[in-house]
Amino acid sequence: MAASVLCRRTAVLCRTFRGVSPQAAGCQCGTVLQTAGYNPKPLRLNLRDPHIPDKRSDATPEWQKTARYDGKLFGRYGSASGVDPASLWPSPGQLDGIIAEEKQWQPPLEEMLRSMELQEKEETEKRRAKERVIAANMAKMPKMISDWRREKRETKQRLKEDKDRRGKLLNQARERFGYALDPRSPKFVEMVAEIEAEDKKKRKLMKRRQKEEQTAGAPVTSPAASS
Repeated sequence: MAASVLCRRTAVLCRTFRGVSPQAAGCQCGTVLQTAGYNPKPLRLNLRDPHIPDKRSDATPEWQKTARYDGKLFGRYGSASGVDPASLWPSPGQLDGIIAEEKQWQPPLEEMLRSMELQEKEETEKRRAKERVIAANMAKMPKMISDWRREKRETKQRLKEDKDRRGKLLNQARERFGYALDPRSPKFVEMVAEIEAEDKKKRKLMKRRQKEEQTAGAPVTSPAASS
């Protein structure tokens, strides 16, 4: 019935195409009918005389000698396969490996909850430690800002003093030689060395005088008073 309905529908479809020749239309209808009429018989298992490969034979492929293939034979033919069901059970080593794999990839619910709790504790501790560091840095912030401003003022003052000293040295060089010198010239470097040596000598002399004045101004203690 289904084939006849399909045939009528195919004939109607063929008539709609005007450019198709009758011979081509008949050929297409025959192919469709042949395809629709194909009804393969289901494969039946030969349980009385199943094909069991001989493992002792060299002609038998190696993959048909494995335990996995034995499991397929037992699943297909049952006891007729001649396979001992006990041999299909995993060995103690394989069973331990399966259990370890299940524990690794499919842990129990209690273990998963415990792991999540530990992870949450670690994250909380990290967050609190970070918050403590931020709070300590914020407490130090006013002092850090004050030190930064002080260092900036000192640097600015030091640069100003260096600039003034450099200008003073250039003026002294102009007065001594009668013309402006390049700060990189040997004459200028030699003059600066002489001035620094004179200044060092003056500071040393002044320090000695201050020490002599302090010694002279100290009260003299008589031996009788000391006794």
